[in-house]
Amino acid sequence: MMEKKRSVSLLPALICLAGMAALLLLWRNAYQNAVFSRLSAFCGIFLEQNPQLEGEVLSALQEYQKGMDGSGGSEGEDGRRDFLVRYGYEAADFAPALPAFGAPGTGKRGAGGLTACSIGLAFAASAAVFFLLQRYGRKEKNRIDGLTDYLEQVNRGAPGTLLQEEDGFSCLRDEIYKTVTGLYAARDEAVRARKNFADNLANIAHQLKTPLTAALLSLQLMETKAPNPYAEPVRKQLERLTRLEEALLSLSRIDSGTLFLKREEVDVFTALNLAAENLEDLLRERHVSVEISDRGRVCFPGDLEWTMEALMNLMKNCLEHSPAGGCIHCDYSENPLYVRILIRDEGEGFEKEDIPHLFERFYRGKNAAEGSTGIGLALSRAVFERQNGTLAAYNLLGDGGSVSGACFEVRVYGMD
Repeated sequence: MMEKKRSVSLLPALICLAGMAALLLLWRNAYQNAVFSRLSAFCGIFLEQNPQLEGEVLSALQEYQKGMDGSGGSEGEDGRRDFLVRYGYEAADFAPALPAFGAPGTGKRGAGGLTACSIGLAFAASAAVFFLLQRYGRKEKNRIDGLTDYLEQVNRGAPGTLLQEEDGFSCLRDEIYKTVTGLYAARDEAVRARKNFADNLANIAHQLKTPLTAALLSLQLMETKAPNPYAEPVRKQLERLTRLEEALLSLSRIDSGTLFLKREEVDVFTALNLAAENLEDLLRERHVSVEISDRGRVCFPGDLEWTMEALMNLMKNCLEHSPAGGCIHCDYSENPLYVRILIRDEGEGFEKEDIPHLFERFYRGKNAAEGSTGIGLALSRAVFERQNGTLAAYNLLGDGGSVSGACFEVRVYGMD
């Protein structure tokens, strides 16, 4: 296949070389005819004036012919070539002109005909080269367009088709087909694995729910009838397991695609206030306040309940790392592209090594709060991503480059 491609690319060069060789032959023959005609005319004029010197002229012509063939001697040859110079003549004064086109009795092609033939031949060769290059370029473009269309169809989820024509792109086509087939297989396997994982996670969460509910009811009954100071730690751990079970169930629904979020107008100010109200007891216990800026009505399409749940997780994370008497600051804005929500605290910020892993499931940083499951931030990101949004985290820097707190930034785009 590569040899065929090389031959196609060399064909225009060979055509140009052949055209140049043909032109050189034509002009060589025309020049020889012109020189012969001028020399013959000169001899004719000379003999008309001196008919008695015919023999000497023929002898001189023979000697001249031998010199042109290279078989004659070179003695005095330079002097003969410069003979006319002595009398003030130049080469241009005797430059041979091509015979007139159609000159009677010559049987030769004239200057006009030769020029027209040369131009025609050059034009034909150029046209042939241009046509071949255009055809080859068009063919390459069509093949590239076909491969591009195939990849675009694959990206849209359509199966797509590939032309089976054998050419220089056949190897690339085969490799693309192998790659796409492998990606399809890997995707299907990943989907199956994710579904199995989601099903197993949901099963585990459901299996935990029954014994946890029974244990909590038994503990409440025990605290009512026989108060015990050791019951409080047990209750906290059971509540932690209950929250873990609920988070696992939510994650399993997200992974399996069974968590359907509403598409209604969510007012950001309302969602932030609802999230803060649900954390009121914890905020009072830790002596931390929440400050929510009122920027007017800013909305995005989403699910209010799940948005509030995601914002609660972010506020709770800030709460766990805020000093007593600190404040959690909430702000929001909008532009033509997205709605922006900022939630920040006044704590020590994230550890540098924790930032890349904050939204990984079950990841607990160095300064994680007691009872943390490492699921809340992952769940918040999943909720915002399901609503065509993003969630990022970074440290805020104060004067001198020191960390002045941690910040969560949410961006929710209006169009899917």
